[in-house]
Amino acid sequence: MKKGIAEFIGTFILVFIGTGAAVLSGKVIGTLGIAIAFGLTIVAAAYSIGTISGAHLNPAVSIAMFVNGRLAVEELVIYVIAQIAGAFLGTATLSYLLQDAGKSVDSLGQNLFNGVNASGAFIVEALLTFIFILVIITVTSGKFGQPSLAGLVIGFTLTMIHFVGVPLTGMSANPARSLAPAVFVGGEALAEIWVFILAPIVGGILAALVGKFLLDTKA
Repeated sequence: MKKGIAEFIGTFILVFIGTGAAVLSGKVIGTLGIAIAFGLTIVAAAYSIGTISGAHLNPAVSIAMFVNGRLAVEELVIYVIAQIAGAFLGTATLSYLLQDAGKSVDSLGQNLFNGVNASGAFIVEALLTFIFILVIITVTSGKFGQPSLAGLVIGFTLTMIHFVGVPLTGMSANPARSLAPAVFVGGEALAEIWVFILAPIVGGILAALVGKFLLDTKA
């Protein structure tokens, strides 16, 4: 139960701060600022709620950990439900605050194809998620892990992949982070959501398999 609550809180923070920065300050801070905002939320979560749950904050990460043999199926279900719930609360809170401030809620940080088609968006999301989760799998493993530095490494990696992902898809690498804004906004975002759910999961599973069989990161 504690792990589920931790994942709920952490994913709320990730979605609220990350998408909030994109919506409220995106025109000022640009891709660099958005990337840093998402990266810093991971760092903050890793050294707080991460002490309880590992701070997955992402169904793709939890599925990868399950494939890698580090998460039981019962825990996987709890983690994913908690992450989706936290993401929805994060988006709902951002939507409420925007309305309270008299601002438009047409944009809630939803992911969309930006100059790429569905196949291009799928490749972007799967590849960047693969890189992100391969790093997570490695730095949190018993064989290669550096617990004191893991949060920083993971946060920097999330920041890094945003530099490529934001201009093309808005950068997801996280089904929960994408699902909540898409449901609230609807329309094109909801029609394209399948890519932002499926591609990160595929990328995460591939990363888990590479970690398990090439890098021997199980446990």
